[in-house]
Amino acid sequence: MKPKVIEEQLKATPTRPGIYIFRDPQDEVLYVGKAASLRHRVRSYFAPSALLPPKFRKMLDRVESYEYIVTDSEQEALILENNLIKRHKPRYNVRLKDDKSYPYIKIDLTEDFPQVYFTRRREDDGARYFGPFASASSVRKTLDLLKKLFPYRSCTKTITGKDPRPCLDYYIHRCVGPCIGAASKEEYAEVIQQVVLFLEGKHEKVVRDLKEKMKSAAEQLEFERATILRDQVRAIERVSEQQKAVSAKILDEDVVAMARGKDEGWVEVFFIREGKLIGRDHFMMEGIRDENDEHVMASFIKQFYDNASYIPPHFLLQHSPEEISLIHAWLEDKRGSRVDLRVPQMGDKKRLVNMVAQNAAQGLEQLRVKWMADTDAVASAMEQLKEELNLPRLPQRIECYDISNIQGTNPVGSMVVFEGGQAKKAHYRRFQIKTVTGIDDYSMMQEMLRRRFRRSGIAKDGGSAEKPKEGEAWGIVPDLVLIDGGKGHLSAVLEVFLELGIAEQVPLASIAKEREELFRPQIPEPILLPRTSQALYLVQRVRDEAHRFAITYHQRLRTKRGMGSAMDAVPGVGPKRKKALLRKFGSVKAIREADIDEIAAVMGMTRSLAQKVKE
Repeated sequence: MKPKVIEEQLKATPTRPGIYIFRDPQDEVLYVGKAASLRHRVRSYFAPSALLPPKFRKMLDRVESYEYIVTDSEQEALILENNLIKRHKPRYNVRLKDDKSYPYIKIDLTEDFPQVYFTRRREDDGARYFGPFASASSVRKTLDLLKKLFPYRSCTKTITGKDPRPCLDYYIHRCVGPCIGAASKEEYAEVIQQVVLFLEGKHEKVVRDLKEKMKSAAEQLEFERATILRDQVRAIERVSEQQKAVSAKILDEDVVAMARGKDEGWVEVFFIREGKLIGRDHFMMEGIRDENDEHVMASFIKQFYDNASYIPPHFLLQHSPEEISLIHAWLEDKRGSRVDLRVPQMGDKKRLVNMVAQNAAQGLEQLRVKWMADTDAVASAMEQLKEELNLPRLPQRIECYDISNIQGTNPVGSMVVFEGGQAKKAHYRRFQIKTVTGIDDYSMMQEMLRRRFRRSGIAKDGGSAEKPKEGEAWGIVPDLVLIDGGKGHLSAVLEVFLELGIAEQVPLASIAKEREELFRPQIPEPILLPRTSQALYLVQRVRDEAHRFAITYHQRLRTKRGMGSAMDAVPGVGPKRKKALLRKFGSVKAIREADIDEIAAVMGMTRSLAQKVKE
């Protein structure tokens, strides 16, 4: 920004609390900050004597404009700052990596027979959420454990209590069978309450309640039920014994510590409930270069606990966060009661924080070694691929295409994208083949590539090409297009590239499965990469991913059409009734074998419609 423009804008900036946003010439958000006095805070960046870290000096070279939003208080500014960082992910802010996609376990207690399931969306809908977890695998491990310990339902069917028979889970004591009326709404609710208590870390209460039920069942001579409850108690006690007691006091607290890399930080969180370590997780922070530990700790607490399903009454922290009094007030407001933030200096609490910090350091070191190994391998693979295929540039972005069909039926195509050797799934695309009939892989491949590059913005076929919208992946020109196939496939696609006028701009190659031969236009001999080369591993990984993606889509499409074909012929059975029937019976075969009364009992069906289905 020009000094005169800055000075004029600063004069008009109020001294009230709020947030400020720095933008670049393309109007992209570079940085979001919070201030008790907007004018004084923003002025501090542009003052001639400002001693800014290199990160911010670099940022200011790109700043074209700034804007601000006035708030009524600093705490309101803190919340707004947090929301805007999550929305825009500015490159110069310290930010929680991929925080929007963190998964939760959800239990909707307003349902008659609640389910326990995985979700990535946390809404204000009255349901109980547990998390966020660092990864989907963390959630699935927890769900696997819960299913072994508690007999709640894993099906999604509507529970009427009148099903003729239960599923296998009932017979192996993994479900109490509400679908057949073996458990009432109240009895099922008790099971869900046990799951909630377990997820809250209140294992002793769960065991105590189950032991009372076991004793009651034995007194009533229900020995089989008592035995099942005994086994459940033992399983929960085994899990509880594996959890380390870390505090003599029975209290809930989170212990937070971190380890720093160049621009990333590994934050480790230990979750202690009723004095026992019930779980731990780690989270990555980006953009920490030139930031002090206190700022990174504050950024993590604000961004993670803004979405946390539970705010504990006690925190043990490795570093005192910036603006600790403001964060303290914000956490108490979210919890609705007193919160204690401590940075222990000695004793057991200090040793506990040190242990968490050591775990963070070990985690970051393992990740660093893995990153280095992967980075070196990928860099080596791309360099070798560039040399062997005589490519004009390093193949940072590789797009691979494959066709899947069975004797010409339900033909589909897949496009997968790898950037820097890693799958970029957000840019994957599927194609239903529309203009080709019969078995003609070459024409199918041509249709797919023609449709893809007509949308690229670089095609020159008489002006008929579409222009990609701003920010669309279609507009990114790949460094290498890889075709799953041999010379014939390569020649077919080359025809399309010549037709669109992009043969000189987009490097093209194909890979044949039999001997893993690579072909390039104008090179008559196949290119054979060494069997142990990183370049071969890379193209194989890309090719296999394209094949998997195409096969998965083809199977799904075939299954959908196969299941729908017989039902579509029944007059009076539209999409909703068809969906209800398939949800109830699972397949067309099961519907065919069901009697008329069973079909008529499905929601939305009548006896006359059931008769038509059977016919």
